[in-house]
Amino acid sequence: MICLIARTCAVLLGVSGLTVAAIAEPAATHPIVLHAARLLEVDTGRLLMPGEILIDGERIVAAGSSVAHPAGAEHVDLGDSTLLPGLIDAHVHLFLHPGAEDLQTVQESVPQRTILAALAAKADLLAGFTAERDMGTEGAGSADTAVRDAIDQGLIAGPRLRISGNAIDILGGHEDANHFNPAQHVLSNATYANSADELIAAIREQHKEGSDFVKIYETGRDRMRDGVLRTPHQYTVLELEVAIEEASRLGARVAVHAMGEPGTLYAAQAGVASIDHATQLSDETMTIMKAKQIPAVPTFAIFEYFLPASGAPDPRGERDLYDYKIKEFKRQLAAGIPFAVGSDVGPFPHGTQAREFVLMVKYGMQPIAVLQADLLNGAKLLGWDGQIGKLKSGYFADIIAVPGNPLERIEALEHVSFVMKGGVVVKRSP
Repeated sequence: MICLIARTCAVLLGVSGLTVAAIAEPAATHPIVLHAARLLEVDTGRLLMPGEILIDGERIVAAGSSVAHPAGAEHVDLGDSTLLPGLIDAHVHLFLHPGAEDLQTVQESVPQRTILAALAAKADLLAGFTAERDMGTEGAGSADTAVRDAIDQGLIAGPRLRISGNAIDILGGHEDANHFNPAQHVLSNATYANSADELIAAIREQHKEGSDFVKIYETGRDRMRDGVLRTPHQYTVLELEVAIEEASRLGARVAVHAMGEPGTLYAAQAGVASIDHATQLSDETMTIMKAKQIPAVPTFAIFEYFLPASGAPDPRGERDLYDYKIKEFKRQLAAGIPFAVGSDVGPFPHGTQAREFVLMVKYGMQPIAVLQADLLNGAKLLGWDGQIGKLKSGYFADIIAVPGNPLERIEALEHVSFVMKGGVVVKRSP
């Protein structure tokens, strides 16, 4: 029955024969040895030459310059490449695709959007992202539960997922349908919660439907005025603390969309898991983030994607906002706050979000620092610390290979040539 389902999924989702076998079957029953010119020890920053990894089942047995080659082991030589842990995207939207975001909720049914989300998950995995945090279905409710569970059951290809269901927003807030004719009663792209009691109710409902964490819109909408970002907050510190307490009771955490002050300060004071976008952080906010080890997730890629072409009109002030974001990011680097890596992929094409690494390096981070932010901080943020993010004995065999040396040329992450998730090869370029 499983094989029949997998073949059906292959027809519907365009999965290759090799990938279908990987989806339908468990990890190989024989050991596998991967060999490449280099292997990155993420925590130390050391580049081992050559690099080898021994995998048995879904876990890594050993990793280093050389490992044991047990009798009967399969040997995979990846040539002049670097072995890395599978990448982590801490801010994705599987239920979005390029086009008018608000109209996707209006024009596309939830079943249609779920099929597209499955395709998006596959594209992200083949790009080397073996773990992701889906930051809201944008009006598709708890449909992400079905996508996560189908991946976990081996029915479709995709990363390990932490999901939030619908994000939570206030009436007239960042994700509400504010520019539509009110008489049409267009649905919000998020779940309404206008008080502490309503936040608790929304969190409980989403937990019942399968969410792993809570996504809250804390600021918006945003405006640049006199060269400074202005963005109203949506919830008070007390309301955020209530949400965090309720999520904690259920074993979950709260992440916020927060572009600027004072919302970013309120989020830090309340003790959220991450501050996503984080375009404007005051000195006080950054001091709290350092003390509480709350990472900022800059999401440069989405801002760059919406920049108008050179010389084109810019009625929404996207260029000013982007320039402001770069300047503020450099302040954040100097302040020494923690970072994680998330792209906000969805409004731009899935599978292309390694651009985020390139931009974070372009604007001041060292390649090893970006990789540590992604793989070490990302693993903690997703609740898989000690399971993913390192090539180490006992960790999941979530492994990628990229051409050349990513510490010299971070763009190598945009050209992933090999992907293994849980000991199963899901991509190997010729």
